[in-house]
Amino acid sequence: MFESLLKSLFGSKHERDVRRAEPIVTQINELAESFGALSDDDLRAKTAEFKARIAQTLEGVSEDAERLAAERQALDDLLPEAFAAVKEACRRLVGREWPVVGIPLRWDMIPYDVQLIGGVMLHEGKIAEMATGEGKTLVATMPLYLNALTGRGAHLVTVNDYLARRDSEWMGEIYRFLGLTVGCIQQGMDPPQRRLQYACDITYGTNNEFGFDYLRDNMAVRPEHRVQRGFAYAIVDEVDSVLIDEARTPLIISGPVEHSDQAFDELKPLVDRVVRTQTQLVNELLSEADALLKDPQQEYAAGEKLLQVQRGAPKHKRFTKLLSDQPGLKKLTTRVELDYLRDKRMHELDDALFFVIEEKQRNVDLLEK
Repeated sequence: MFESLLKSLFGSKHERDVRRAEPIVTQINELAESFGALSDDDLRAKTAEFKARIAQTLEGVSEDAERLAAERQALDDLLPEAFAAVKEACRRLVGREWPVVGIPLRWDMIPYDVQLIGGVMLHEGKIAEMATGEGKTLVATMPLYLNALTGRGAHLVTVNDYLARRDSEWMGEIYRFLGLTVGCIQQGMDPPQRRLQYACDITYGTNNEFGFDYLRDNMAVRPEHRVQRGFAYAIVDEVDSVLIDEARTPLIISGPVEHSDQAFDELKPLVDRVVRTQTQLVNELLSEADALLKDPQQEYAAGEKLLQVQRGAPKHKRFTKLLSDQPGLKKLTTRVELDYLRDKRMHELDDALFFVIEEKQRNVDLLEK
């Protein structure tokens, strides 16, 4: 009862944080309006100015703890101006078009006030919960730009390679417009390529790629063999999935052993049973897809069934023949896959399967079912 009374008088912690951020948002909007009078080169020069002001703040500070505290204060002081620069850059990019994962996209986003508040919270190290469609990807650009001004790198951790590449190409034009470099870690890159991406001001990648690079760096024989350059600031997309769900599976790098204790003979019958059960399930999904394809209004639902087949048994003979005979079904399956990846809903399709085969990643994930 006493807690309810206090909340009614002073508001919840969330409400107090939002009220505290409102004057900052007002200041950002005023600065962004004033930046409108600058030329593109003058706006881009703001990045060098911000970096110089941070360096000036750190001048003569030698103790690590003091430098971190001074750097943090400098970033806090710069926040309104840095966020305003990003907002003005977004405004100037409206109407421009550039390729994102091979598809030309026209830019049409300028941060709203609620997105500015979200950016402030992310800079402060808080968790910002936003629904799909509320512009989480755009929100991250502002604190990433601000914290990249230190020159020590800023990371965006997301859940798969597609999203890492998409967001780095989609949002990357904002950073490049303001004079920063953008990198993206993808599976299959060799150490020199990775080192180059980590050397950028802002680097996108998945939690697995960042994690395994960290483990490999700790096993490096020489310092120059390392690919990462330290850790200063990171934003974790889908934080509940990355830090809770996926944290149940540890990242392990292993080497050869003298004596094998693999229980192959014991596990093979169990694996055979799972494969047989999934094959039966895939056959049923294919039959359901065939039935749905007879109704043009059920085409998308058929595409969902075909995507489940592709993830459960990509080399299924009946499935590959169907795609070969009807090329349009491949495009349908790809469209559905991109939709589910974009909305981060792939788990909804995978829940019906016993395991998922990732051909590109050469990986098989055994599901809880």
